[in-house]
Amino acid sequence: MTTTTVPTTTTAPGTEPTTATAPTAPTTPQVSMRLRELVFGAACAAAVRAAAGLGVADALQDTPRTAEDLAGAVKTDARALRRLLRALACYGIFTEDADGRFAHTDMSRLLREDDPHSLRYIALWCTEPWTWAAWPKLDKAVRTGGSVFGELYGKEFFDYLHEDAHDSAHVFNRAMTTSSMQSARDVAQLLDLSGASTVADIGGGQGHVLAGLLEKYPGLKGTLFDLPRVVENADPRLREGGALADRVTIVPGDCRRSLPVDADVYVIKNILEWDDDSTARTLRNVVGAARPGARVVVIENLVDDSPSMKFTTSMDLLLLLNVGGAKHTKESMITRMEAAGLVVGEVSPVNSYLHAFESVVPG
Repeated sequence: MTTTTVPTTTTAPGTEPTTATAPTAPTTPQVSMRLRELVFGAACAAAVRAAAGLGVADALQDTPRTAEDLAGAVKTDARALRRLLRALACYGIFTEDADGRFAHTDMSRLLREDDPHSLRYIALWCTEPWTWAAWPKLDKAVRTGGSVFGELYGKEFFDYLHEDAHDSAHVFNRAMTTSSMQSARDVAQLLDLSGASTVADIGGGQGHVLAGLLEKYPGLKGTLFDLPRVVENADPRLREGGALADRVTIVPGDCRRSLPVDADVYVIKNILEWDDDSTARTLRNVVGAARPGARVVVIENLVDDSPSMKFTTSMDLLLLLNVGGAKHTKESMITRMEAAGLVVGEVSPVNSYLHAFESVVPG
């Protein structure tokens, strides 16, 4: 019988302590195989990356095709492509029929670039070359509580990305654009700005959330605030000649340093994931810039109270590795907002992976 040690001891007078043991249930084959599958998780991620990089989902279109037929379209070896598709089909990414033809599933369609909910660039971003070097260092990041990226590449994450890894930076920009465009619709649907005259999107990237809000509220004016290299590529709707340009002010800057923006409502989406000091400085700068009674809406992924825990906890570990940052729990986000001086109210789900924290600047 298998036994396990329990943390209890018995000691008789004049004798050495003895450790008590208790029986455990034997490991089932299903449990053993599940762990084997999990430790091969890198193979699944690599297979998804290969399919996304080769454009297999786009080539497949809507008609089932054999691997031999597809191989010509994506310029691969037919036998190797069949092995790739067979592996992905095990996870519900593509499916194989009795005649050996492969067809789309709901998940494989998300690898198509033309799908409105496409995750192609997200899949590529999460499996970029630097990630394969960083993940084996996770034990060190857990021991130290900080990023390992500088040790690997000799510079901080975003410096490396924009100075040395231009292809990866391009993938990152495409991934963030895709993600922002998709979530912008959900944010615009959730937020009621009917009583506001001005809104500021802080760290708003290309301004997809801001554009969505301005389209929803024709009387609203907005400010897009982000780093200079980011806002210079703002959504065409917001730039000169765009449909919303006459209602928008684009301000370059770093919200961790200063925030020269006045608005009725401040939206801060998915940027409070840096180290604690950067997060605290950003929130304090918002409170310092805002007038009493201004509304501050923080929108973040959470690592609790969410149906997307496997995704968000994985992203949380990746943030630890690359920038020493973290995803938040509901409690940790509220704590940081209150420490900056905000009065936090309702917390509402935006979609399956985002929550909105409503707050106001006290009078």
